[in-house]
Amino acid sequence: MNLLVLGGSSFLGRAYVTQALQRGHRVTTFNRGRSGPDQPGVEAVRGDRNSPEDLARLVAGRHWDAVLDTSGQQPYAVALSARALHGHTDHYTFVSSVHAFVDWPTLPIDENSATHPCPADTPADQPSGNHLKAGCERAVLEVFGPEHSLILNCGLLIGPYENVGRLPWWLERIAEGGRVIAGGDPERELQLIDARDFAAFGLDLVEQGGAGRYVTTAPPGSSTMRGMLEACLTATGSGAELVWVPEELLAEAEVAPWTGLPLWSPSGPEWSDIWTADSAKAAAAGLRTRPLAETVADTWAWIQERGPATAPYRQGSTDLGIDRATELRLLTALG
Repeated sequence: MNLLVLGGSSFLGRAYVTQALQRGHRVTTFNRGRSGPDQPGVEAVRGDRNSPEDLARLVAGRHWDAVLDTSGQQPYAVALSARALHGHTDHYTFVSSVHAFVDWPTLPIDENSATHPCPADTPADQPSGNHLKAGCERAVLEVFGPEHSLILNCGLLIGPYENVGRLPWWLERIAEGGRVIAGGDPERELQLIDARDFAAFGLDLVEQGGAGRYVTTAPPGSSTMRGMLEACLTATGSGAELVWVPEELLAEAEVAPWTGLPLWSPSGPEWSDIWTADSAKAAAAGLRTRPLAETVADTWAWIQERGPATAPYRQGSTDLGIDRATELRLLTALG
């Protein structure tokens, strides 16, 4: 197949490109060249998806069997891309998120759950938020229709080349050894999917001419907070000691859920169904997820090859990870 990847040099886009090349597909990438180098074997086209002129240059004289959009964040930008690519491709995959659903993370969601009422033409100056992914989806569907589009609502992606740093933060902290703060209930269930497994499933569907919507994440209950952190202990071989801190003490110390301790969420109603997305439809269509321990070990191997991070891990404008002064206070209080 002849494939176009919007993005393609960072994390999930990179995983798509790697597997597409391994399967013998021809791959064009379209990006600004800022997130990392393109892989050998691709036709790399530099440009900004927000620029009508750059998009016109991209599509001139070209046609692809399918487009894989791994970088769309703003509805207006996705709408620009979809309109420019209409007539130059037969199929459009958009990687969305469970954030697009109104009820997530307070209620269970599946493919039939309502999405946020965000218009496809939402302009760039609107406040950021979970609703934007729903607008991006509408931008694709309005141009390509449901029969020529594929919407993949991803869950929490981890694996080598992760560009947010949730799992890398834990691996590097645990590698330092000593007593390590671990948050809340150790049996709190997680749904973590390796980006390589996500990309493999997405490519399978494209090759089969698949369309529609799939909630694409690991099965509910496939891992736990304890399981993830113990896999980090095994991978790093550091001998660190996990100290499980009740969520009430974490709240008193103003440790922020999700960012203060990456992937930790308390048991309150605001987070009650963060890890219960129903991925049964994707599993029935062929989604396979590798054991969490394998992903953790591969991520640690990548970190060793990459070397120390050159900047703090961040989610948006927020640094990831508990600061050492707060960690020490909690450890001292626990004795």
